[in-house]
Formats: sequence, C-alpha cells, structure tokens
Amino acid sequence: MSAPLKGIRVLDWTVYQQGPVSTVMLGDLGAEVIKIEEREVGDLSRQVSGWMGLPADLSEGRNFYFENNNYNKKGITLDLKNEGAREVLRRLVEHSDVFVLNIRQEVAQKLGVDYETLRGYNPQLIYAQASGYGPEGEDTNRPTIDPMVAARCGIIASLTPAGMPPHYPNLAIVDQIGATILSYSILAALIARERHGVGQRVDTSLLGSALWLQAMHVNTHLLLDKDLSRSNRERAANPLYSYYKCADDQWMSLGLIDSDRYWSRFCQALNMAELEHDPRFLSAESRAKNREELIEILDTTFAQKPAGEWTEVLKGYPEFMFDPVNTVPDVIRDPQARANGYIREFPHPSLGTVSMVGAPFRLEKTPAAAPFAAPTLGQHTDEVLQGICGYTSAEIAGLRGAGVV
Repeated sequence: MSAPLKGIRVLDWTVYQQGPVSTVMLGDLGAEVIKIEEREVGDLSRQVSGWMGLPADLSEGRNFYFENNNYNKKGITLDLKNEGAREVLRRLVEHSDVFVLNIRQEVAQKLGVDYETLRGYNPQLIYAQASGYGPEGEDTNRPTIDPMVAARCGIIASLTPAGMPPHYPNLAIVDQIGATILSYSILAALIARERHGVGQRVDTSLLGSALWLQAMHVNTHLLLDKDLSRSNRERAANPLYSYYKCADDQWMSLGLIDSDRYWSRFCQALNMAELEHDPRFLSAESRAKNREELIEILDTTFAQKPAGEWTEVLKGYPEFMFDPVNTVPDVIRDPQARANGYIREFPHPSLGTVSMVGAPFRLEKTPAAAPFAAPTLGQHTDEVLQGICGYTSAEIAGLRGAGVV
C-alpha cells in the first residue's frame, strides 16, 4: 500500500526550521510538498553558515542547514512581490490541499497570501500559520527564533543548574517541537475536512508548542503552586534515580523510580548484600534521609568498572531501567536505533549515500515514504507549473523573463 498522505499536495512557504521541518514530516507521510522560495536567494536558511561554529557548506554548493530542513520536497521559485505571481499562486492553491507558512501575518497580508485571499481560490484549503508568539496579543507580529522562545517560556531556566549563567544546548528543541505540533495540527485539519467537508485556518506557535513540551512542569505550578526543583545529583532524594560516573569516565543513568521495589535486587546486582538490611537504607524514606551517605557509596562502587561492564551487569536484571549517558556519535552507532530505522540511509544526487534521522514511527499497512534530497533553488519550477498549473513551456519562459519565477 502507499504512504498515508499520498495524493495530498502541500504548498510550503516557510523559512528556517519550524515550518520547513513540519513539511518534511508531511513528506515522510507521502504528501507531495512543493516548497515556494524567493526567486533570487531562496529560503534564507540556504545562506546560513557557521551555525553553532560548524561549517555549513556541503559539496556542490549544498548547505547543511537547508538540507536538514527541506528534504522530501520539490522546489520552485516565485516572486510574490511581483503582481504576475498572484495568478501562478492562484492556480497552485486551486490544486492543493494545504498551504503552510511561518511568515508573519502582516507580511502575508501585504503580499496577498493571507487566509481570506487564498480560501477565495479554494474553500477546502487548510491554511496553516506557524508564528512565534501566537495569533493574538501585542507580540503577535514580533519576529523571534528558537532561543528567544526558550528563554521566555522557562526552558532555559529549567535546564540551567542553580547558580550558573543561562545555559541552552544547541538542539533547536523549540523549533522541533514547534514543527511537530504544526504537522499534528495539519493532520487534524485534514481529518476534519474529510469528515465534515470544511477547510479551515490552523494556528500554532513556538510559544504554545514550548509550553506543551514542558506541560508537566508548568502544570505543577498551575495545579500545585510548586516548582519542580532542578536536580542536584549529590542530594538526589532517590539515589537509585540518578547518575553515576564509571571507571572510564562515562556516566550511567539509573531510573529505578520505585526504589523499595528494586532495593533488594539492586544490592544483589552491585554485590553489596551488606547494604540491603542496613538500617540507614531500609526504605525509600530512610534512603532519602541518608541519601548523601548512600550516594557516596554508590559513587565509589560505580567507579570500579567501566560503563560497558556495568551495562552487562545490569542487563542481568530485566526489570531495571538504566542506560549509559551517550554522546551523539554513540547514538548514531547504536544498533537499536539502526535496527528500527531511526537512522536511515538514502541516495543523494550530490553527496552519495547519506545517513540522516529517520521517521520516528512505523505504520504497518501504509509505511512512510522513501526520503529524497532537498531541492536546489527552483529545481522543479517547470515541472510543477506545467504538471499542476497547466502552463506551457513558452508561458513559463515568459514568466521567467518577467521575473515572476
């Protein structure tokens, strides 16, 4: 059977990461995604270099950041500041299911790419607007990027150890969850259209998505008026739910949340039978009271073997939850990740066979579509305008001469 979104056409007028990654996800599900870029420079993410101190250029002028955020797509150029582009856009919208943008709404209105205009071309259209701060309020038209929202919504404060300057890892996690929520909302709107026959506008934002990402922490404040304290390993209330450095300086993460359930077998695994009935550590309550002593003992114990040996020891107890604290190079070699296709390979026209993060799901009857490389600037303009909009080669040449495409 074909991928679940085969036959769905998505117009992608997005830049940088939040919007583009969302349409990558729709492409994974088999949607035909057509990325619309400004005709001369394209998506500004093509110009990103030195990102996080890394060189961005790949071979043949390819850009790492753009490739990461725009595979699974066809690419066209269209100068929406040119009056002639309105007719091209109209034809595209008439033959599409979804229009996705993360351009500020005031810009969309100025260029005639607002919801009211586009739904006039296609009342069944799903118009998906991704913003920084949401469609309402005084900040609705403020520009922003991932780290700004991470700062505003409390994520940076939560990730920074007490007493340290603000710290935020280079993971773009707000953009990634923003993309996920955007694609999730588009899927919901497509189902609603199928069931109820309605097109509609969909609004998501980085701020709303970031709040959802940390919902447990935020709801702890809302419902209990309490803060989830930042972890302090040396004073962990449950020493069996913490981290320990091994002989090779790699850390081991333990997740034995119900410590009373695991205590006896844990002492057996670590060859510390004498601790099992030690009055200081008989219960979760007593272990919490005497946690600093127990943590010191466990620090000494874990330091006696490398992480690989501890992994084999702990695997002998199937009920234990644990894992080594891996680096990203460790993860991409992880046979479990490879076995499930979470790291996948596909052919690239410029780079040969490449490996990238794969779809994080499996659909038995309608599997994800095979990935393909991000487009070069305007690569599919002629194909799309001929095949979808019905323009002839001569008409496309005229549009190109007029600076429309």
